[in-house]
Amino acid sequence: MSTHSTPGHSRNALTKTQKFSIAGVATLGAAALAFSLVPGSSEATTQAADVSPVAFAASTDAQQTVHASVSKQQSNADKQAKAAADKKAADEAAAKKKAEDERKAKEAASRAAARKPVYANNLDGWIRQSLDIMKSKGIPGSYDGLHRNIMRESTGNPNAMNGWDVNAINGTPSIGLLQVIQPTFNAYHVDGTSTNIYDPVANITAAANYAADKYGSIDNVNGAY
Repeated sequence: MSTHSTPGHSRNALTKTQKFSIAGVATLGAAALAFSLVPGSSEATTQAADVSPVAFAASTDAQQTVHASVSKQQSNADKQAKAAADKKAADEAAAKKKAEDERKAKEAASRAAARKPVYANNLDGWIRQSLDIMKSKGIPGSYDGLHRNIMRESTGNPNAMNGWDVNAINGTPSIGLLQVIQPTFNAYHVDGTSTNIYDPVANITAAANYAADKYGSIDNVNGAY
């Protein structure tokens, strides 16, 4: 049976098989082109592997820097806190010591005031006060030695003054309980006593100091001296 052309179709029309062949060739060409433009998987992997450690190292360095900064700040804060605490403790200790020293000083002053003897304002009191001062200054003498010489020189009158002896003639009369002239009183005055030659205690202690220097002790004086 002879073959006849179907109306409307060209003799050159592509068969179904030919269409598939052309499509396949086009696909392979596109794939080849894409493959030639895009790096191979091993190269991409290598590049990624090359980049990743750098990024990780940078991130680690940044973390270490931040950690070091925080640690330093914390260390400085700890040092400042310790310094402040130490200063506060030292200030409190100093204040406590000062208060304790002041308390002890007041107690000592109170005890001293309580022990401080009260001397009568008479010959007996003057002699006893003079003896305590003499003892503190290392000046020898006894109650009897002082009393005996006082009674001979002035009969116990602190305002007694000799206006007729050689000292008076020379312008320096003998004055007071132990009849001391002013130059002698000035030279042998005992610190802590009055500078007034008529003061009973000052007069006694100066005379006893002079007698100790010239005779060894007021106890060794039995006449004009």
